[in-house]
Order: sequence, then C-alpha cells, then structure tokens
Amino acid sequence: MKNNISLEDIIIRTTLKPGDIGYITYMHGAIYEREHGFGVSFEAYVAYGLYEFYKNYDPQKDRVWIAEHNNRIVGFLLLMHRENDSAQLRFFILENDYRGIGLGKKMIGLYIDFLKERNYKTSYLWTTNEQIAAAIIYKKLGFTLMEELESTSFGKPLKEQRYDLILNPVS
Repeated sequence: MKNNISLEDIIIRTTLKPGDIGYITYMHGAIYEREHGFGVSFEAYVAYGLYEFYKNYDPQKDRVWIAEHNNRIVGFLLLMHRENDSAQLRFFILENDYRGIGLGKKMIGLYIDFLKERNYKTSYLWTTNEQIAAAIIYKKLGFTLMEELESTSFGKPLKEQRYDLILNPVS
C-alpha cells in the first residue's frame, strides 16, 4: 500500500471529533500489542492520558494533529501544556503503511512550529527503549535523553525514557 500513498492524499486536522479519543486509544492498544507485545495496561494508560488532555484542554496552549487518509485516522500526535511554559509531546503514532513517506516528519514539524508559536520554553516526552526509530527523530530535533526507568507498567519489562528539548534557554 505504501507505494500508492502520497502526503498530498493525507489531511491533517487539529480538532477532535466524536469517536477520536476511543479510536486513538484502540489504535495504540492494537499497534503496540502487535508490534511490541504491550498489554492492556498500555491501552488504559493511553485512555487515561487522552481523558486528562480533554479535561484540561486549552485551545491557546494545546493541540492535536490527526492525520486522515480516505476518512480514516492513520496518525496522531498531541501537545499538552504543562507547568512552567513546558509542553509534553504525547501519543505520537502512525499506522505501519504510513511510515516512511514523510508523514511523521511533517507532524513533528507542525508540533515544533506550534511550540515556537506559543513561546514554550521546553518540551518533553516519554517513550520506551523499544521505540528506536522515534528516538532517532527526537534526537535529530534536539531532544536529549534525560532519564531512564526500569518498568513493567505496560505488561513486560522495558525501559521508559524521558527526552527533553530546550527551546528558549535562560540567559
């Protein structure tokens, strides 16, 4: 399918619609179970995080990027405001057939643009040591690995990793 997909065929919207939270939760559960053997606890973690985002949503500070192809969600990313002019990158995911065509790069670019537009000083994200391709993208953007924790939170042993990005260093 990849060979037939062009970035021009994909729409990226920035508003949630009914069904999105459930579908994004399902997408994470299904993909992470299939690709990494994560358990239901990971899906519950995503569901809770999306609830937290929606409950605290501020359109001036928060944003979602939802990639759709033929009216089907194929990618997702959100920016959630945190304390001290910091933003958290959460739930970045692409369906397998949509990887390697530049969609992830485009979505991360939109994330970074919004960070700068809203004058955030820092951004951070949590991922795992199994997300090697994602970590490469984050490092290219200037994110630095700051913390690693041994974990079994998602149904198997792994390392949770925190990456930070400093946008406006304090003088």
